[in-house]
Amino acid sequence: MDVEHEEGYTLAIEECLGEGQRGRIVRLHHDLHAPSMGGRVHLVERRAPVNRQNLVTSPVDALRALLADDMEAVNRLIRARMSSEHAPRIPEISAHLIEAGGKRLRPLLTLAAARMCGYEGENHIRLAATVEFIHTATLLHDDVVDESDRRRGRPTANLLWDNKSSVLVGDYLFARSFQLMVETDSLRVLDILANAAATIAEGEVLQLTVSRNLSTDETTYLQVVRGKTAALFAAAAEVGGVIADRPEDEIAALRAYGDALGIAFQIVDDLLDYGGASGTLGKNVGDDFRERKITLPLIKALAAADDAERAFWQRTIERGRQEEGDLEEALALLLRHGALEKTREAALAWSGRAREALTALPPHPIRDHLGGLADFVVARVS
Repeated sequence: MDVEHEEGYTLAIEECLGEGQRGRIVRLHHDLHAPSMGGRVHLVERRAPVNRQNLVTSPVDALRALLADDMEAVNRLIRARMSSEHAPRIPEISAHLIEAGGKRLRPLLTLAAARMCGYEGENHIRLAATVEFIHTATLLHDDVVDESDRRRGRPTANLLWDNKSSVLVGDYLFARSFQLMVETDSLRVLDILANAAATIAEGEVLQLTVSRNLSTDETTYLQVVRGKTAALFAAAAEVGGVIADRPEDEIAALRAYGDALGIAFQIVDDLLDYGGASGTLGKNVGDDFRERKITLPLIKALAAADDAERAFWQRTIERGRQEEGDLEEALALLLRHGALEKTREAALAWSGRAREALTALPPHPIRDHLGGLADFVVARVS
């Protein structure tokens, strides 16, 4: 089993395995990984033997395996609710993004929190699908706002279709998410997820407002991150405890866990934009620089910049006059002032806070996996 690509695992067959072993390998894949939306397994020939020391299941895969039946139910519900009798473009665009190989962290959080809290009903399936629809809708809108052409290593919907279609399908998925919320018959759940949706939009507008403003500080950056990313992580975990009717201190702990996890997740994403491989990230290295976004690595570098360096950032970020070689110069400045290392330390600190929040919850195998998940989101920069 080749786990080289975390976004879409492939199965490798050693030369020593015959044709009859393929079925066993496919079965192993399904035992360890929840089925994808497309339900396809890609087999590739591999000449070099698989290194069995590297066959380590990540916390994400462990949770998927533990919650495989629930995840399959979520996938079925997503497929059913993203359909449209009168507008076939809706499921086309929705499927393009939903089936693109995302990790499904947010719905997984809802399922994990609910099961860890002893929930036995069906509403956690509806809420997990709700969370995925909200997330997908925001991605469709974000790609239009950012004029992006790649998402998860594939052309964006706005590039393949158009901006109008992307915005309207995003609106459709938001509407579907609210239908699913209402079906839980819980005003508190509706309040939590509606507030999260509003906070996400608020965070995106705030990011647009402070974009290209070199006076943006870490407090404002954290507000943006809490809005556009952490809000949904927090709500996804919180509603799992709410529908299980757990004590308020446990619900608060789940929310704190999701909040810290989401912040760590976004900081890592911002850090990797200045140092990851485009094939791994599903986007081009330096996208944030080219789009003139103010993220934590840049804020850290600006805090230590001299007059000449600040003039460079004013030209490239504030005025948008970027020339050949500017990205390399930006990377050099980040390294010179230790901005990348300081950003890495911030991500690890938030991961630690996520782990700490879990200590308020009763012991449970899923709690252990959630702790591992907090480590996993920062593993690429640890």
